[in-house]
Amino acid sequence: MKVKELLQGIECKIIGNGEVEVTGIAYDSRKVKKGDLFFCIKGYSADGHRYAQKAVEAGAVCLMVSEVLDLDVVQIVVEDDRKAMAVISAAFYGKPAEKLTMIGVTGTSGKTSTTYMIKSALEAAGHRVGLIGTIQTLIGEKILPAEHTTPESPDLQKILAGMLMAGMDTVVMEVSSHSLYLDRVYGIEFAGGVFTNLSQDHLDFHGDFEHYFLAKTILFGHCERAVINIDDPYGRRMLEYASGERLTFGFTPQADIYADKIRFFTDSSIFCLHKGEESFEIRLNMPGRFMVDNALAAFGICLMLGADPAHIKEGLESVNYIPGRVENLNTYGRNFSIVLDYCHKPEPLENVLNMIKGYAKGRVVCIFGCGGNRDAAKRPIMGKIAENIADFCIVTSDNPRFEDPYTIINDILAGMEKDNHIVVEDRKKAIKYAIEHAQPGDVILLAGKGHEDYQEIKGVHYPFDEKRIVKEILEELES
Repeated sequence: MKVKELLQGIECKIIGNGEVEVTGIAYDSRKVKKGDLFFCIKGYSADGHRYAQKAVEAGAVCLMVSEVLDLDVVQIVVEDDRKAMAVISAAFYGKPAEKLTMIGVTGTSGKTSTTYMIKSALEAAGHRVGLIGTIQTLIGEKILPAEHTTPESPDLQKILAGMLMAGMDTVVMEVSSHSLYLDRVYGIEFAGGVFTNLSQDHLDFHGDFEHYFLAKTILFGHCERAVINIDDPYGRRMLEYASGERLTFGFTPQADIYADKIRFFTDSSIFCLHKGEESFEIRLNMPGRFMVDNALAAFGICLMLGADPAHIKEGLESVNYIPGRVENLNTYGRNFSIVLDYCHKPEPLENVLNMIKGYAKGRVVCIFGCGGNRDAAKRPIMGKIAENIADFCIVTSDNPRFEDPYTIINDILAGMEKDNHIVVEDRKKAIKYAIEHAQPGDVILLAGKGHEDYQEIKGVHYPFDEKRIVKEILEELES
């Protein structure tokens, strides 16, 4: 495409020849190829303008800049670099979102599970659904690894174009507060949006809870339909920001869709879903009140998009498990259980521990840590939650990143007063300790890493798949 053809709807100034042909786009100078347009983005830790020369040397024929550079190359000068990058990226890939039914799911927790449920329900209704989220990107049978919950706008638009080419008609995606604030989904009009809940997270990025909430509201100014959890106080506030048709869900009869007669089992949940005069008994193959919440959200948005309730029910009941979400691991006949869950925030940790407490015949043993270089304020909160609900806690490492693991652990311990915990910094040794000391009926919760198959230490991703580690430890103890 020619440079000038990419700039519809953007206030900008072109320095040089706007007829230059662009054959690719890139925001990472290390990935620039001949014929590319390079986005010079001013980030939090780096300024893309510093890498412009390198990009030109690699073959970039055009730069998008927010300040003019002394380089002999076509330059698009813009005021808002991230918004402009999103619009240009969409134009380069043929504006795929306009040809797809876009569904966005946002909230502190429950995004991943809700997207998987929506995908299954809409597929049961005959749609071809792509999925973008924390665990992976799914395009038919094709699986792509996820680097961010919501990809950067050039990556996102490329994925959407690929989904369209593969025959998808609908895309359901997790939309993080970071992505909304950083304009990764700017320019996309969503057919439907879902708000799950809001609890403490990402305050290191947003500064305070109000700004975290306000970032979430951005999605609902660009949704034709909004499905919102009114059991959550921030959900009730979110109703004010929803510009389109609205539907509420929760456990109160005041919600448009609500659940009652709920029964929880170790591997499932059965409940009655009500919508107006209609009601449906639904059996989820996953335990927990929070999973029922997610199912209500999925039911609501699929209903608003025209799916038949019978197909939605069929789709919800066919979801057998979601990787790393209350996933029961094989203990090969042992008299204790191990549950793997991604709960790395205070409220999800509390929810999962309370769920396990409700069915455990023995002790609840919680192995957990907190991520480094992230919101440190939640660390003592998680320590307090764990010691108050679990019978025994093993405080260990999560992804320490560039922090000292013991600094993180000490922050957690600052919230713990009871004598029901030990510290085992090495996460594999912590898991082994729990298994070696397991008592009949115990449920061991591996909290925090879920689907992740690595541990990030000093910028390096080391292999760390907890499902594989558990299997190896059990085999080792058997021999």
